[in-house]
Amino acid sequence: MRGPSAAYSARRAPAQRTLAGVSPSVSDVPEAELIAFRRDLHMHPELGREEFRTTRVIAERLRAAGLAPRPLPAGTGLLCDIVPVLPEQAARPFLALRADIDALPVPDAKDVPYRSRNEGRAHACGHDVHTTAVLGAGLVLQKLNAEGRLPRPVRLVFQPSEERLPGGALDVIDAGGLDGVSRILAVHCDPRVEVGRIGWRIGPITSACDRVVVKLDGPGGHTARPHLTTDLIGAAAGLAVALPAALRARVDPRSGLSLVWGRIESGQACNAIPQHAEIEGTVRCLEPEAWHDAPELIHELVEQVAAVHGAKWELEYHRGVPPVSNEATSAMLLREAMTREFGADTVEDTPQSLGGEDFSWYLEKVPGAMVRLGVRPAGTASAPDIHTGAFDVDERAIAVAVRLFTAAALSPA
Repeated sequence: MRGPSAAYSARRAPAQRTLAGVSPSVSDVPEAELIAFRRDLHMHPELGREEFRTTRVIAERLRAAGLAPRPLPAGTGLLCDIVPVLPEQAARPFLALRADIDALPVPDAKDVPYRSRNEGRAHACGHDVHTTAVLGAGLVLQKLNAEGRLPRPVRLVFQPSEERLPGGALDVIDAGGLDGVSRILAVHCDPRVEVGRIGWRIGPITSACDRVVVKLDGPGGHTARPHLTTDLIGAAAGLAVALPAALRARVDPRSGLSLVWGRIESGQACNAIPQHAEIEGTVRCLEPEAWHDAPELIHELVEQVAAVHGAKWELEYHRGVPPVSNEATSAMLLREAMTREFGADTVEDTPQSLGGEDFSWYLEKVPGAMVRLGVRPAGTASAPDIHTGAFDVDERAIAVAVRLFTAAALSPA
């Protein structure tokens, strides 16, 4: 755990520090205000499609800046347009900046003043940072627009439910969130990348991700007489071990197909063989062809393993998201914006990961790109990973992301 220490104090921005003075393209939005906003979100994390408070505080801040956010039909998430005052600029297509606003069902294990107040909930993936960065960029761009300096319309997308497959991006698309949009950009926190830097890549940067549930049933019975019933615990354990191994033997390893279990449940007593068992996990894949074939192959393998144990079975295969594949022009737009703001040495190549991201659904419709935002404190060799209760960020990353988004929006491209 990381407590309020010298390292914590070093991450706190001075109250008088603003984003102005470090970049001629950025107006004076106080960095301390954005950090305070992020910490408020961090203290009040909400799960997918439950982000009512989060949506409300984002909307209140946007309205205070003179903007007119509009909520999505389900009541969580919102869109907000910033349209140039000059007609010739207002006629251009929208550049969209996307943030995801939901949290994870993970207990917050940090000892910090902004620790989650919602039991069993935490912004363990950095969505509070993504949200604050897009909000901050919107506030900057609104000020520049008032000065006649916004070259194109910009749409702020605050998306719900990224963590729940197939993702809230589909809600945004269904609500017309991409209407009039020619390009969409995003960042994702990465504790492997040092603060002040981004990781970029043209082409696939994440993998496909699906959800698998295997349900097993049998008559149940006494553990003293397992030969008279079906050992569902053994069947579930056999599937948990055999299925990933069988997949590795049947699929080209270069496809990156991976099945990892996250939940196994069965039984209530040590001397009673249960009547029902479930195992649940995720299938991740780097290559589209192997992803396409995965449901049929897993069905075949579940049938074979379950037959060995004599268990009745049911497979639920839930398609999740395709890989995020960065379009070249969009990726270059972010790279060049980062280079202009911070220098060429602040951009590093990043590998394709097995993580899933519903940002991919937007890229099925319009060009776009996502880069990895460095959040690891400077001078440290490692930091707690995302999706863990100990995850935290160097908050200087917020200003970096605001400047990155702002520079991209002001680009003539």
